[in-house]
Amino acid sequence: MPKSKRARVIHASTVTKKTREHKERLFETIRECLPQYQHCLVLTVDNMRNTYLKDVRQELSDSRLFFGKTKLMARALGHTAEESQADNIHELTPYLKGSVGLLFTNRSPASVLSYFAELSQVDFARAGAQATREFVVPRGVVMSTAGEVPAEYDVPLGHTLEPELRRLGVPTRMVKGRVVLEEAPEGADADDARGYVVCRPGDVLDARQARLLKLFSVCMAEFRVRVLAYWSAATAEVTRVPANPAGAAGEDVEEDEDDE
Repeated sequence: MPKSKRARVIHASTVTKKTREHKERLFETIRECLPQYQHCLVLTVDNMRNTYLKDVRQELSDSRLFFGKTKLMARALGHTAEESQADNIHELTPYLKGSVGLLFTNRSPASVLSYFAELSQVDFARAGAQATREFVVPRGVVMSTAGEVPAEYDVPLGHTLEPELRRLGVPTRMVKGRVVLEEAPEGADADDARGYVVCRPGDVLDARQARLLKLFSVCMAEFRVRVLAYWSAATAEVTRVPANPAGAAGEDVEEDEDDE
C-alpha cells in the first residue's frame, strides 16, 4: 500500500548538502589565491563560534579565509614537490590535520600573529568541552550567579528556573518564594557540605553540566585562533609557529627546517 501523503514530514529548515561542484569550486578558489597573496597560513580555532569567526573575517576583509575538508585543501596546495602549486608550499600539508583552515593574506605574518595573540572571546562552554575550574552552587538561597559576584551585586535566582534545576539534578525546593538548596544532612562530607558541585577542573562537561553553567552565567570557553605554520612567497619557506609564538611579542619566530 503506498504511503499517505498526509504522513509526510515537512522540515521547517533544510540544510543543503555540499555538492561535488561546491568542493571543486573551493579547490579552484584556493589555487587561484596562491599567485594573489604573499602568505598562506594554517590556523586552528579553539571553541569555534561562528559569531566570533564572522568578526575575524570582517577584520581580515583584505584576506581570504577557508575552512573545508583537509584532504581537499592539501590536494589544492599539492602533497609533493612535484605537485606543489608554489615553491615549497607542499610543506604546509602536514599541518592540515584536524579542525584547521587556510588564511591567504598580504599582511605580514608578524601583524597577523599579533592580531590573533590579542584575540580572545569568552563564551559558555558546550558539551564535550573541558572544565577550566571548579563550580559549586552554595547551600541556602540560590543566587543568580551562585556566588560568582559579591552578594551586594547578586540577586536571588528567579523562581521560574527552579523546576529546570530539579530536572538537571540539583536538589532545590521553593521556600517562601525563593529557590533554596537545603543544608547538608549531618555526617555529609566536605564537598557535600559546601553545596552542589557542578564540575571540577578537567571534567569533560556533559550537556547537563553545560546547561547548569549557562544558567548561572559561568563562562568556561575561550574563542582563540592559533597559527600553526605559514608559507611566504618571497622566501618560498614554511615557518612553524610554536604554541606561544615569540613573534607575537615582536621577536623573530624560529623557522622549522625539519618539516617535510
